[in-house]
Amino acid sequence: MNIPRFALTLAAAGILAACSSSPKTGDEQSGAAVEDRSGAASSGIDSSRVVPVTPGDAAGAGIAALKDPKSILSKRSVYFDYDSYVVKDEFRALVEAHAKFLVGHPQMKMLIQGNTDERGSREYNLALGQKRSEAVKKALSLLGVPESQLESVSLGKEKPSCSDATETCWSANRRGDMLYSGEF
Repeated sequence: MNIPRFALTLAAAGILAACSSSPKTGDEQSGAAVEDRSGAASSGIDSSRVVPVTPGDAAGAGIAALKDPKSILSKRSVYFDYDSYVVKDEFRALVEAHAKFLVGHPQMKMLIQGNTDERGSREYNLALGQKRSEAVKKALSLLGVPESQLESVSLGKEKPSCSDATETCWSANRRGDMLYSGEF
């Protein structure tokens, strides 16, 4: 059977036309509404009354203390003894200050990173770093900070603050670092 080429072309065009879709019109169209962002005047907002908001305004005046070197809140590390995850008494005031800040600023979150010195296996140091971060987290929780504001992780020996093979350097690496929202 010899079908003319023109007839095959017409058949193919008909099949393709049947498979195409046409845009919906009127009430048939369903989709997400589009917000008009053409300007404040069209949205009914009086632009003379719009006040810019900065992060400091939203979180309160105490946020500046986190970066003020004169404030205890600018200190963010709790140091540990060798092979220990007990928060020392000398860091009690630091932990209490951060707990008070977090309770007063419920929108803030804290990440506690547990660190170790380079001695020991990778697995051992990850476990010890986790215990250190959990110890700081527990101390903060006991002082009233909701657990929803706290997260603890272990970095083990992967993020040293000092790389010399001395006791002074090793003691600087045995720490729990407290980072606030926006710092991690």
